[in-house]
Amino acid sequence: MNALLKKVHHEVRAKVRAFAEEKIKPVIGEFEAMEIFPMELIKSMRSLNIFGMHAPVEYGGQGSDYLSYIIAVEELARVDSSVAATVAAHNSLGIGPIMMFGTEAQKKKYLPPLCTAENLWGFGLTEENAGSDAQGVETQAVQNGNGWLVNGHKKYITNAASDMVAGISFVAQTGLRPDGRKEFTTFLVSKDSPGYTREFMKQKFLWRAADNGMVYFNDLQIPADDQLGERGHGIKIMLKTIDSGRLSIAAMGLGLAQGAYEMAVTFAKKRKQFGQAISGFQSISFKLADMATKIEAARNLLYNACWLKDNDQPFGKQAAMAKLYCAQVASDVASEAMQIFGGAGFFRNDEFPIERFFRDQRLLSIGEGTSEVLRMVISREVLKDE
Repeated sequence: MNALLKKVHHEVRAKVRAFAEEKIKPVIGEFEAMEIFPMELIKSMRSLNIFGMHAPVEYGGQGSDYLSYIIAVEELARVDSSVAATVAAHNSLGIGPIMMFGTEAQKKKYLPPLCTAENLWGFGLTEENAGSDAQGVETQAVQNGNGWLVNGHKKYITNAASDMVAGISFVAQTGLRPDGRKEFTTFLVSKDSPGYTREFMKQKFLWRAADNGMVYFNDLQIPADDQLGERGHGIKIMLKTIDSGRLSIAAMGLGLAQGAYEMAVTFAKKRKQFGQAISGFQSISFKLADMATKIEAARNLLYNACWLKDNDQPFGKQAAMAKLYCAQVASDVASEAMQIFGGAGFFRNDEFPIERFFRDQRLLSIGEGTSEVLRMVISREVLKDE
């Protein structure tokens, strides 16, 4: 229970949890082990109406509040991070910038098939030399007639390579400003555009059933109509997109922690040592108490940040705090859960997939802003407030 939750939030949680338990949990381990993107499983999630949850109804979305969407991601991550990442990246990074910065024509063209999950969409910022340093983007877009000629690449892009993906939004250099600084602009590109190629990335440590890919631009021609937002506003669009995206990554951390905690509680009651269940030992029960307390604190922090966003209040600092803390809680809880499982946690186990949760949590302190960058963001806000 939480003071910010309404009936609709409980309904979303119940609906997504039931689907995750019944449809995702029994099969996702095999996809993860074989590094296969579960396309048919993702398609079956259309019935949940969680793709485009926050998008306006006129573009095919559900028009829900952001907290409902965050709860949906949380419940998916409670069972599996790869599926949760697919939904989170599509909604926050794929649909988000088009919804916030697209023209009316772009919204009508791109959003309806994305809101129904007929297609997925990604967001390309990261490159070989660009990540935490967004100014390090080296992909170049040069004006060419009535459009742009693009050359470069993007790396580690979620929802980039599967057959469900229709394209991505991406940031590129578009020249220099009058003061000599680099100028960046955002563009939309469809996967069937000449000069656009993608490659599914394998041999991952985590999120092995998610679609993370390389994208290459080789003399890619972008029509002027597919410029997203104003020229030179690429970094602004990226930062605004990531502010909202941080809430979904925080939700993944919260959900993963909840799932790992529940596994640890069940296992601790079942496993016997020295003639009794290990849950009866203070060293184990205190671990569980600490885990439950951290999860409760993380949930309140995240839900409060969502409330601020839903009520048109500044939420950037709270989003950074929520993402930072939820990622740390996911790490702490997964580590302590692994300690409770002991040797039983080292092997793949579809009933208790704690080893998968232990691996998957590691991305959360890196993606959508490393914990180090988030501390920079928070400290600037704190000092500004003073």
